[in-house]
Amino acid sequence: MSSKDIKICPKCGYENRTSAKMCGLCGSVFPDVAAAIDADIARGVAAATAQEPPPVIFRHDFAQEMVRNRRLSILLLMGFPIILIIMGWAIGAYVGYQYHGIALAALIAFGYLTVAYYSGDRMILSFSGAQRADLTTDQQLYNVVEEMSIAGGVPMPEVYVIESDAANAFATGRDPEHGKVVVTRGLMRLMNREELQGVIAHEMSHVRNYDIRYMMLVAALVGAIALLADGFKRFLWWGGGGRGRRSSSGRGGQAQIVFMVIALVFAILAPFFAILIQMAISRKREFLADASSVELTRNPSGLASALEKLDRHLDKEYLAGANRATQHLFIVNPLHQFGMNSGALFSTHPPIEARVRLLRSMA
Repeated sequence: MSSKDIKICPKCGYENRTSAKMCGLCGSVFPDVAAAIDADIARGVAAATAQEPPPVIFRHDFAQEMVRNRRLSILLLMGFPIILIIMGWAIGAYVGYQYHGIALAALIAFGYLTVAYYSGDRMILSFSGAQRADLTTDQQLYNVVEEMSIAGGVPMPEVYVIESDAANAFATGRDPEHGKVVVTRGLMRLMNREELQGVIAHEMSHVRNYDIRYMMLVAALVGAIALLADGFKRFLWWGGGGRGRRSSSGRGGQAQIVFMVIALVFAILAPFFAILIQMAISRKREFLADASSVELTRNPSGLASALEKLDRHLDKEYLAGANRATQHLFIVNPLHQFGMNSGALFSTHPPIEARVRLLRSMA
């Protein structure tokens, strides 16, 4: 063997072949081989760190969604007294009695709230044609409602059924002690037990979260604003003017014109903005009830699957008892659906696609 074919180990002096990677006597790795291995490792590390990290999938948490939607609902609700106070002040200023206008607006709102609080649920049940469920024929429905009332820690609500092939459900009442859950016969036929649990948990969440009182209160405030605006427009139409009207010249006349313009603008726009706020609150409370239902069932897929079925079935049957006054109560809007690409400013419910996507992200 020539000297060119020999690789001498620097550690023990043993003569190895040139192609050897390590010493055949002591087992030491030759320096040139070790350097090559280190270089390969460094290149591999550099290549790995240069790659883009895997995308982070954001997982929604039902508790965070509940807190977020409650906060937004309260902020939106604050818009109603602001609209009422400004309307009352502007109308009162026009007729010469600013504070009297505010008092009148508050009185109308209080009257509407009182009627809605004590009689709203009975009126809603009457409009919808709901009848008490039969314990023998609707045993599964009773069992599911009882399960969800226990899970939510609320009293067992009264259970009603609407004899309609349309698939829908809603809850009403002024508080959990007077809660009422209403489902259609079509919904009971359409859903399996897991999906029915999701729907009932959603409605029980409306009871548990006081949405049933919340939305009756909102509807009453919208009615008060509409009544106040309509009354003022009629007042202007018939030529009313009050004390401020007698001052037709100078600063008094100019101030009266300014107040009249402000009051007229609010009389026209206030009901519009009130309805926008009502719809926005309703959408937030639907998201809140969806998240709360997950807390009760620990199964987001049940409600998600139920909503997908309702979306496919919605246009097949018309719910005769539904109207614009009660549309916001139902789990899906029985009158109209808004898609993901629509503005949906006047929608009482979020798009079903958005609700399903959020529920799937909780699974």
